[in-house]
Amino acid sequence: MEEYFEIVEVSPRDGLQNEKKILATNQKIELITRAIEAGFTRIEVTSFVNPKRVPQMFDADKLVQNLPKKNGKDIKYIGLVLNERGFTRALESGLDVANYAIVASDTFSIKNQGAPTSENLETLRKICSDSSKKIKIAVTIAASFGCPFDGEISVSHLLSIINKIAKMGLTEVCLADTIGVATPKDIKTKLRAIKESFPCLNIKLHLHNTRNTGIANAWAGIEQGIIGLESSFGGSGGCPFAPKATGNIPTEDLLYMLNRSGIKTGLSLSKSIETANWLEKQLERNLPGLVKETDVFPPSKY
Repeated sequence: MEEYFEIVEVSPRDGLQNEKKILATNQKIELITRAIEAGFTRIEVTSFVNPKRVPQMFDADKLVQNLPKKNGKDIKYIGLVLNERGFTRALESGLDVANYAIVASDTFSIKNQGAPTSENLETLRKICSDSSKKIKIAVTIAASFGCPFDGEISVSHLLSIINKIAKMGLTEVCLADTIGVATPKDIKTKLRAIKESFPCLNIKLHLHNTRNTGIANAWAGIEQGIIGLESSFGGSGGCPFAPKATGNIPTEDLLYMLNRSGIKTGLSLSKSIETANWLEKQLERNLPGLVKETDVFPPSKY
């Protein structure tokens, strides 16, 4: 079987959680269906949070109950969780993966999850120590490259968090540039330090394009051996608890770069562009992705 570089589509969760326009459940289902038709097999579909704080995720449980059938495909549906309550909901929902968020700074962690980083790490440890949980546990370290409240996140501080996570037996970590402050140099510096200290740990990146460095950062990560990237159709997205947070790297822009660079993903660029344009209409605003605004070069076979 041919191996593909993995892209996780996060528009149904991150792409919607900071939008003024709240999509109905059937619109979210169509978005997920479109992602599957474009070839995506890893999709973050919702987050199990308090809808009073994130009203865009009002229907997490209902949504999961009505997800498209897999029909024998190796599709993994992912739900973001921020605390033990959210994890329990994800577990009971029957989702494939619970993605637990750890924020690298205390101030942001308290605003995002109501607890400092150390408490959230302890919650993650408790969850991981119960081997009876019939759901895969993933972890994302938010604000890995900078915090809107506390500023820089040092290499040593990030490594200390990763060390605690690695001791829990987790073999994969996603580093999130939640507020889009990283540069390719930052990406390379931190990935090299992680590889040196934790050579067996697999790393993914979740990049925001707030300062227009997201695609460059994605390429820097690929050069450093990451195993995957997370992106969102049209570049939709942002964090409700981070001031001026804007969208993810656009899926279709990322796919264009990878296709032209000879990196195979197994994903349809043309269907991703169609979905980005469709999502733009549903949200009733222009999305920042660029490839959807022009012609694919050369005339697309993807």
